[in-house]
Amino acid sequence: MDYGFVKVAAAVPELRVAECKFNTEKIIELISVAEEKEMQFVCLPELSITGYTCGDLFFQERLISEAYNCLKKILEKTCGYRVVIMLGMPVTHQNKIYNCGVVIQSGAILGVVPKIFIPNYSEFYEQRWFKSGLGTTGQTVELFGVSVPFGEDLLFCDKSNPEICFGIEICEDLWTAIPPSSRQSLEGAVLTFNLSASNEFVGKSEYRRKLVEQQSARCFSGYLYVSSGVFESTTDTVFGGHAIIAENGSIITESERFQDKSQLVTCEIDIQKLIAERRKNTTFGRCQENFRYRKAFFDIRKVDITTLERKVEAHPFIPHDASARYERCREIFNIQTWALIKRMRHVGANKAVIDISGGLDSTLALLVTVNAFDLMGLPRSNIYAVTMPGFGTTGVTYNNAMKLMESLGVDIHEINIKGACLKHFEDIGHDPAIHDTTYENVQARERTQIKMDIANKIGGLAIGTGDLSELALGWCTYNGDHMSMYAVNTGVPKTLVRHMVQWVANNTENNDIREVLFKISDTPITPELLPPDSKGGINQKTEDIVGPYELHDFFLYHMLKYGAPPEKILFLAKLAFKDKYDDKTIQKWLKVFYKRFFSQQYKRSCLPDGPKVGSISLSPRGDWRMPSDAMADLWLSELE
Repeated sequence: MDYGFVKVAAAVPELRVAECKFNTEKIIELISVAEEKEMQFVCLPELSITGYTCGDLFFQERLISEAYNCLKKILEKTCGYRVVIMLGMPVTHQNKIYNCGVVIQSGAILGVVPKIFIPNYSEFYEQRWFKSGLGTTGQTVELFGVSVPFGEDLLFCDKSNPEICFGIEICEDLWTAIPPSSRQSLEGAVLTFNLSASNEFVGKSEYRRKLVEQQSARCFSGYLYVSSGVFESTTDTVFGGHAIIAENGSIITESERFQDKSQLVTCEIDIQKLIAERRKNTTFGRCQENFRYRKAFFDIRKVDITTLERKVEAHPFIPHDASARYERCREIFNIQTWALIKRMRHVGANKAVIDISGGLDSTLALLVTVNAFDLMGLPRSNIYAVTMPGFGTTGVTYNNAMKLMESLGVDIHEINIKGACLKHFEDIGHDPAIHDTTYENVQARERTQIKMDIANKIGGLAIGTGDLSELALGWCTYNGDHMSMYAVNTGVPKTLVRHMVQWVANNTENNDIREVLFKISDTPITPELLPPDSKGGINQKTEDIVGPYELHDFFLYHMLKYGAPPEKILFLAKLAFKDKYDDKTIQKWLKVFYKRFFSQQYKRSCLPDGPKVGSISLSPRGDWRMPSDAMADLWLSELE
């Protein structure tokens, strides 16, 4: 099982300028390591057989012929290898010299791709030696008595699965306004291999990273970039051996530059994810040019992937880097705030009603509302904040709610719902000693009714508090906390809500606000609809019932982001949470996720308006349209 991944390697060999035999030995060494590691693709730098910095030596027949001899040796030595190899060398064709990428598998040349954009500025003067490959379509070149496909119009595809397809571009090709890889991607290339010899100077490596990131994002592709190392000539320039492996806008691994040894940088690229992204993005491919590619075919090595070199983030909604996490929270808080401002201005409201439980969701919703009122120049006293103790309310959450409202300076109200609920139990003939769904939902709907009716009374907007994770699991009472006049948290997953609250705490100068926010952040997640335990503590912890939110958010991300099948989500989750949950536990909660996700769609089909804040949304008007009576059997059967 490969779970849709392919194994790729970027090789930076030791090198001596113009000493092809030495270079070939080092190339073969790295290819052999890649073969032993069961890599499926290995890419070497531009002109790796000769060295990039040979200058006018490229006019010497001795150098060219030796490069050919060494290519032949590489073919012989790799005759039984399954790895697909891309290496750089000068190739002569029709009395011209081309800077080429040569693609090899099992001792055979699959094709030769010439560099298109030949730099001739600043420190570069390649046009002195090399001809551009522009216009070389439909051609062949004779190599060792065999006619080999040659030209800019080559793509390479797996015989058994043509969707595993790659293109070649060489160094400067990436730095142009429209890189060849853009056109290649539109014609099906999901991988790009760039054979490069990019020199180093201050700031260039970061710019190079951004180029690779952006091109992989624009093309929804995997992008492997590998450049010559420190062994090139330093007459005027220095090379660092920069190898980068990126996927859809993210660098998943890269080399340490300036190393005095050969390097082999390996990782996996998720082809299945990339193809899913392309299928979902309907604008991808709509700018195709009238350019036809020829296909050369290879037999991809079959691999059984049991682990990954790349890191699988356990919390995909939360940036690992602290500065990135800060920016993420700031951006989302602004989106939520301005979404609410727009809605309030549109309906002509200058007041809001929000129910405060002392939990994370209502806290974030209140913080957003306060920020919106501050920016609109409205007094915080126009925010009607009401806490509604019920049968499950504990001293911890009650005190948190009161301190939060006090510290924020909103209009505080307390309405105990026990009496109204008991009267309702009497009206419908329900025994209050039976703590079932009716017992719980009566409380949730009573709170919603009170909030809505107060909003009508004061001419305000009833603010919803439910989050994205609760919508995914249906962990809300239909027409209870499920409903509001505007839902500010609807796009924020539960794992991120806590970080949002902590972000506000860390960025306020009010010590009272900071203290209560951290207390709320440390409180277990609970609906508090069942009576407290014998010590007055929280008796109903959400994650004990539906499972850990960090697992459900992980499942949700991979299912919705690119339609990952259950077996792949399970595989990734086992890697991401290997030190926290055993396999049986992960599988148990994944089954719960699918059952609840499918059975609770009817709640998502009639959601109130709310802002999308990230790439995952469950709005029936936006990202997610699903029949309420779809069956989960197909997904659950795979987990069995």
